[in-house]
Amino acid sequence: MVMVQGMRASLFITCYNDTLFPETGRAVVRLLERLGVDLDFHPQQTCCGQMHANTGFRAEAFSQAKRFVNIYKDTETVVIPSSSCVAMMRDQYPQLFEELGNEDLRKEFKALLPRVYELSEFLVDRLGVEDVGSYFPHRVTYHASCHGIRALHLGDRPFRLLANVRGLDLAPLENLDRCCGFGGTFSIKNSEVSSAMMAAKLRDVLSTRAEYCTALDNSCLMHLGGAMHRQYAGMRTIHLAQILAATESAPAEEAA
Repeated sequence: MVMVQGMRASLFITCYNDTLFPETGRAVVRLLERLGVDLDFHPQQTCCGQMHANTGFRAEAFSQAKRFVNIYKDTETVVIPSSSCVAMMRDQYPQLFEELGNEDLRKEFKALLPRVYELSEFLVDRLGVEDVGSYFPHRVTYHASCHGIRALHLGDRPFRLLANVRGLDLAPLENLDRCCGFGGTFSIKNSEVSSAMMAAKLRDVLSTRAEYCTALDNSCLMHLGGAMHRQYAGMRTIHLAQILAATESAPAEEAA
C-alpha cells in the first residue's frame, strides 16, 4: 500500500448517498484517511442537479451547478463516489453554464472541472494507487454502470483496484455493458421497460454465484438490491468504497 503525503481533497458525498447510503461516505473517509489524504467536507453541499436536468428543469439544475462551483472553486481536488454525478458535471454542466451562466462562472467552472474525480479515477489516476491495503474475503462480482462505461470511460480501473484486495475472489460478469434499467427517473417513467432490463441483468449477476455485487453507483446497487430482495436471492450489494475501506482489523459495513 502506498501512502500519500501532502494531498488534500474535498469529499462531495452526493445527496443519494447522504440520504440513503451514508455507509458509503464513511467508507470513503476511512479509505482516504488511511492512504494519507487530508480530507475535508463542506456541509453546505447539496444535489448535483442531475434529476432536475434529466426532467427538463434547467434553471433548477443550473442553481445546483452554480452552488457546486461556488463551494469548490478554491478546492485542490474534489472526489465523488458516484460516476453518475461526475458524468452530470462533465456532460451537462458545460451546457448549463453556457445557457444560463455568465463569463465569470464559465471560467471558474472550466478551471474546477479537471480537479473533479470519481473515486476510482482519484485513486488510480490522481494518487497513483491500485493496492489500497484492503481485505475482503468474499466472492464478488462487479457491475459497471452506464455512466462509468459510456460517460467517464473508467475502463479497467475498478478491476485493477479489486484485483489488489486480499482475500477477494472476483467473479466475471457476462454482458458487463448491459444496463441495469434504473436510470433515475427512467425507472419510474418507463417502469415496464426498466423491469425487463433488470430481469436480464439480474440473471447475469446471479449466475456468478457471488456473495456480493459491487459497483461505483449506489443508485444501480439499490435497483439491483431491490430485485434481489424480491426474489429472495442470497446475494448482497455493496459499494466499491466499502470493499476498499475494509481491512482485517476493520471489516466492511455490510449493505442490507
